Amino acid sequence: MKSQAIRQELDQARATGPLRQIVIPPCPEMLQRLQQAMQGPEPDLTEVARIAASDVAMSATLLRIANSPLHLADGMPCSAVGQAMTRLGLDETAAILTSFALRNAIPVNSPHLTRFWQRAAKRAHAMRYIARQLPGLSPDLAHTYGLFCHVGIPVLLQSVRGYGATMVEAGARIDRPYIATENANHKTDHAVVGALLARAWNLAPSLMAAIRLHHDFESLGDADIEPEIHTLVAAGLIAEHLMRRHEGLPEDADWASHHRRAMDWLHIDDEELDVWNEAVQDLLAEE
Repeated sequence: MKSQAIRQELDQARATGPLRQIVIPPCPEMLQRLQQAMQGPEPDLTEVARIAASDVAMSATLLRIANSPLHLADGMPCSAVGQAMTRLGLDETAAILTSFALRNAIPVNSPHLTRFWQRAAKRAHAMRYIARQLPGLSPDLAHTYGLFCHVGIPVLLQSVRGYGATMVEAGARIDRPYIATENANHKTDHAVVGALLARAWNLAPSLMAAIRLHHDFESLGDADIEPEIHTLVAAGLIAEHLMRRHEGLPEDADWASHHRRAMDWLHIDDEELDVWNEAVQDLLAEE
């Protein structure tokens, strides 16, 4: 299976290759507790509630989202974490806690990454919507993929001298993909490093593999790769495109070159994409 091969590739590169110098932040204890609480057919709601209430800033985040126009509707404002969890539901509560843990484990204080986490949250919301339109794709898994797929970028920025200049160069060049510039300058790229973090944090194997392959659109449909990985990668390209449209940004090179391959894998046409676009624009406008 491809995810097993990717795990072996990462382990080898970590032991003897260019990944030896990359500093992977430890998985937050709160995220480890959350993963354990969410495992199995019956999640531990009491433990999730304890986690949610264990940090003032985290509790405030839950309350702010639960009281946002997207969730408030005609209801009364929530004033307690338990009320917020009831309104949001377990899956969205867990997704918000995961986002909070990730953001605090990898602080971003660089002009190269302005609005990085805001964009990650938008991508995650778009992924959750897309997953709900597709049979068999977990919205929770899709949301987590949206958060984590570019996480290798801040890790590289914190670990590798000169990576900020590489970001500027990679963003400006039109003769080769972004990750090609990363590899030319540092012998690795943010897809590999993001997958390494997913491996170190014990995230789902399909999530780790999809992060590793999220710029490898030529592999879409490869029989050696698990279908769920293809679906995450294809949906991620759609989500990125819809997010860029919301931000008024032009189409990127990945979309121009590979959107038909992604749409074919997901079995959607231009009309359905337009419906998704309208829904996601409304969703992101409420954030």
